[in-house]
Amino acid sequence: MSLKFWTRAFVVTSASVWSTLTFANTPSLTVEEASRLAAMPLHCTQVEYPNKLNQVLADKQYLKGPKALHPAFYGCFDWHSSVHGHWMIVNLLRHFPTISEEPAIREILKTNITQANIEQEVAYFHTPENANYERTYGWAWLLALAAELHQWDDPLARELETNLAPLTALMVEKFEGFLPKLVYPIRTGEHPNTAFGLSLAYDYAQVVGDKELAALITHRASDWYATDKQCPLSWEPNGFDFLSPCFEELNLMRKVMDEKTFLTWADTFLPHLRDKAFTLAPAKVGDRSDGKLVHLDGLNFSRAWTFYGMAKAFPATYGHLKAVGDTHVNSALPSVVDNNYQGTHWLGSFAVYALQQREGL
Repeated sequence: MSLKFWTRAFVVTSASVWSTLTFANTPSLTVEEASRLAAMPLHCTQVEYPNKLNQVLADKQYLKGPKALHPAFYGCFDWHSSVHGHWMIVNLLRHFPTISEEPAIREILKTNITQANIEQEVAYFHTPENANYERTYGWAWLLALAAELHQWDDPLARELETNLAPLTALMVEKFEGFLPKLVYPIRTGEHPNTAFGLSLAYDYAQVVGDKELAALITHRASDWYATDKQCPLSWEPNGFDFLSPCFEELNLMRKVMDEKTFLTWADTFLPHLRDKAFTLAPAKVGDRSDGKLVHLDGLNFSRAWTFYGMAKAFPATYGHLKAVGDTHVNSALPSVVDNNYQGTHWLGSFAVYALQQREGL
């Protein structure tokens, strides 16, 4: 299917859905919403172009097309978006097994995540100059996909988990090799953000029972963040952010610290969050056809999943943040499904992740 044809078909489908869809003040991941959001990865996981490879060429022999280089994760514009697009469809099928897209999801998963394809994905990381490819954002989403497959009680999940295992093991190995060498955390609001990568990797470690990886993440998070105070939230967002440096750090430390220690730390890190009147305006997107500017839709979702996590873990202290999260989700969700591929190739995953954090899934 050509991209031109796909885009035209996608716009028509989206327009017909939106003609009858109204968003309430309380966002919810219903089966209807899951079906609407699933349209994005279902269409892009097998769309090869346009594509941003981000590879380093040792010489001309490595100059190949996306599918030749990445037979499993060649779609959705770039490798990491393809990976979390696969995470999303596995996640939706796990939570909504009767979703109408079920046959299409299974076919894509069986076609893309094969033993041969994953072997080639592993081989790519051993090509000259690409050992650090997708560090750490793509690594973390691959572990999130592995965790999702591990939790999915289905025969297909066992087959896919087995096929993915060599790449999963490689990502764990890369985290374990990199984290001891990283002297300073990366506090950007984009892909290299250390706290976000560790947060997903820690979740994986908890799901599969990898105590060594969990302990390493806990140790390094403490090294980097335990003495942080008064995070400058007023400096956010940067114009291209899809992650909040302050909130991603908060989200990670909530996971790796015990309750008493975390609450004390959070009071010095972002003390104004305790205020029941705390509010934060959602980020505004100036142009959703611009691949960098549309990042701010993702920021609204990623802020929201931190608010939801805090509200769920500490309802007496931070329960009011759930409403702040709702405001952020509602500001971005109506615009996620549109004809702008710069956003549609990835934003569905962020929307699903945020909505599921709200509902405790």
